[in-house]
Amino acid sequence: MPSQPSDPLATYENPLVTRYAGAEMAQLWGPRRRVGTWRRLWLALAEAQSELGLLADDGVTPRIRPEQLAELRAHLDDIDFERAAKHERRLRHDVMAHVITYGDACPLARDIIHLGATSCFVTDNTDLILIRDGLRLLRDRLVGVIDRLARFAEQWRDLPTLGFTHFQPAQPTTVGKRACLWCYDFVLDLREVERRLETLPFRGVKGTTGTQASFLTLFRGDHAKVRRLDQLVAHKMGFEQVAPVTGQTYSRKIDAQVLDTLAGIAQSAHKFGTDLRLLAHRQELEEPFEAEQVGSSAMAYKRNPMRAERMCGLARFVMSLASNAAQTAAVQWLERTLDDSVNRRLTLPQAFLATDGVLRLALNIVAGLVVNPAVIARHLNEALPFLATESILMAAVARGGDRQELHERLRQHSLAVSERLKAGGTVNDLIDRLRADPAFVGVDVAAALAPQHLVGRAPQQVDEFLAEEVTPIRRRYPHLLSQSAEISV
Repeated sequence: MPSQPSDPLATYENPLVTRYAGAEMAQLWGPRRRVGTWRRLWLALAEAQSELGLLADDGVTPRIRPEQLAELRAHLDDIDFERAAKHERRLRHDVMAHVITYGDACPLARDIIHLGATSCFVTDNTDLILIRDGLRLLRDRLVGVIDRLARFAEQWRDLPTLGFTHFQPAQPTTVGKRACLWCYDFVLDLREVERRLETLPFRGVKGTTGTQASFLTLFRGDHAKVRRLDQLVAHKMGFEQVAPVTGQTYSRKIDAQVLDTLAGIAQSAHKFGTDLRLLAHRQELEEPFEAEQVGSSAMAYKRNPMRAERMCGLARFVMSLASNAAQTAAVQWLERTLDDSVNRRLTLPQAFLATDGVLRLALNIVAGLVVNPAVIARHLNEALPFLATESILMAAVARGGDRQELHERLRQHSLAVSERLKAGGTVNDLIDRLRADPAFVGVDVAAALAPQHLVGRAPQQVDEFLAEEVTPIRRRYPHLLSQSAEISV
C-alpha cells in the first residue's frame, strides 16, 4: 500500500540512531552540530586573520572590522537549512551553499566568510573536531564499563569456576579472575583511545593543496603570519597540535587509525559477549532479564542472551568498517581525490554510533549480570575428579613415585572412566579407582579435590589487577564511576 507523503515512517530510519546509540553521540554527528562547527571555524579564521593584522588592498585599512566579527558571532546557530538546501540544489556544492546562507544572515560580514579557505578547511577540521569529541564520549563509556567489570570481579574474586581451554574443561579459575580478563581488554582499549586523543592533530589553515598559497597572498608574503594563523585557529578550536603537512585533506591514515581503535573496542566487547553467551548456555551467568521480557515468540520458557548477541552483532559491524577506512587511506591520489567523501560520510559517523551502542550494551549487561553459584559448583564438581589428577600426580611424586609411571596410570584410569561415562554411566568413580591403586596410597585425595586449592593465585590476581590497573583509572576519572545505561530492548 502506498504511504502518504507526510508519513514519517515511510522512509528508512538508521537503527544506530533510533535503537542503539545514545542521544549525545547521535547529536554529535547530526547536521546541526556539523554546520554549527563550520560556522565556528569561519569565525575563528576571521578572528585570527584580524588579530594578525590582515589589511585591505590599500595596505593600510584593516581587512576585517569588529562589527563584522560581532555579526558572525551573533549568527552561529540560527542556521536556515531550508535556504541552504535551495542554494545547494542550484550550486551542487554543500559548503558554498552554507557560505552563502551564512552570508545571507550576516550581510556586513559576507565578504570575509571563508576568506582564503578551501572547502576542506571546514569539512576536514570539523571531522577532526567530531572525532575528538566522539572519542571523548567513548572514553567516558569505557571508563564506566571498566569500573563496573572491576566491581563484579571484586565481588566474585574467589568463587571457583570451571576453566576452559579449547572450550574443554581445564584447571579451575574464579568468576572474578575471568571478569578481569574481560576488563583488561577494555583497559587496553582505553589506553589506545587516550593515545589517539593525545596525538590527534588539527588540519589547520592549509589552503587548496596544502601549500597555504592563498594565505601567503593575503598576508603579502609574510610567512611567519601564515604559520601563526595555522596555529592560532587550531588553538581557538581546542587543539594543541596541527598537522605538519597536508594535501587538500588531512592524511586519511588518521581515519584508519581511529577506526582501528574503535574496532579494538568492538573486539573486546565481542569476546566478552561471546563468553557470556557460552556461559548463559551453561546457565552459570545470565544477563539482565526484565520482569515482562519475552525471550521467544514461540518458546515461552526461553531466556535468550539477546543483549550479548546484539552487542556482538554491532561489534562485528564496527570491525568491518576498519578495513573500509584502510582502503580509503590507501587509494588517495596525490593531493586528494573525492572518492573518499561519500564513503567517509557513512563510515565515520556509523563507526562512532555503533561503538557507542556496543559500550552502552556492555555497561547495561555488566550492571545487571547474574551469577548462579549453585550451577557453577555443580559443573565444577562434575569435572573435579579429572581436574584433581594433576595435584594428585604432584603429591604422589613428592612421596617418591616415578612421575612418568604415575602419569601413565592416571591416563589409563581417566580414559577408562571417560569411556564408561560416554557409554551411559552416571557415576564418575575416578577418585575411587585412584584410592584403590597402590601407586597413590598415602596421597591426600580429599585435599586435591578442594576447589579453593585448585584456583592458584586467581583471587590474589584479581586484587593485584584492580589495584594496579583499575585504581589509577578511577583516580583519573572519578566523575565517571557508577555509570548506568538504559537500552532499547
